Amino acid sequence: MNDLTLPRRQLIARAGSLVAAAGALPLLSGCDAINEAPAVRKILSMGEKMHRASQRALTDRDALAREFARTDLSPVFRSNGTRLPEGDAYAAHAARGFADWRVAVRGLVARPLMLSMADIRAMPQRTQITRHDCVEGWSAIGEWTGVQLSRVLAAAELKGSARYIVFRCADRIGAAEYYESCDLIDALHPQTILAWALNRQLLPIANGAPLRLRIERQLGYKHAKYLRAIEAVASLEKVGAGKGGYWEDRVDYEWYAGI
Repeated sequence: MNDLTLPRRQLIARAGSLVAAAGALPLLSGCDAINEAPAVRKILSMGEKMHRASQRALTDRDALAREFARTDLSPVFRSNGTRLPEGDAYAAHAARGFADWRVAVRGLVARPLMLSMADIRAMPQRTQITRHDCVEGWSAIGEWTGVQLSRVLAAAELKGSARYIVFRCADRIGAAEYYESCDLIDALHPQTILAWALNRQLLPIANGAPLRLRIERQLGYKHAKYLRAIEAVASLEKVGAGKGGYWEDRVDYEWYAGI
């Protein structure tokens, strides 16, 4: 989220240089200029689509990410992105232990829901010990507990026209709220959970309290924190700038970050 580094910029710059050398575009000064070049954007988009298609074709859609033993837990589970959402509203929720926090489930559903944290914890729970891989280059193993997203979507009764799930968050970066999305294959995966506990303790604020997404087969920036709303949509065209995520819209992070 707001403190992610951009390790892909070097790759983007190299890609731009190769394209320029081939005469496909004029030489541009700076990584930002190269990143904006239509030809480079097309190359990056093609790579992402090939990545998604090959992973989906070669692996079982329900294949599980590796799960570990408690002896493998990292001594410290670092936080990625925002560590403390700004504003009085979030501070007030935190002071009350998130007793009044509500998560809306809306969009293309037959039964819109407004879930409290008590509602979420009352549902059947899943616990999994998995590795978090951050785009910044670090990883950590943690034990997560939460309700499977598939259960929540089943309770809301997804409509047949739904194709993607969008996650709206309470943290802001500048003027924009953070948001992410996934398709139904990842949304309904058994390891995709709405986590409220880390290492058998209530989720710390730095790690996304009171609720965060765990989408274990994708990189860390897809694991949206401080969840406020879950929205079923038919298309990502009207979500942000149309690429499905805060960083995808702004710095060309891949929408599909499968690992």
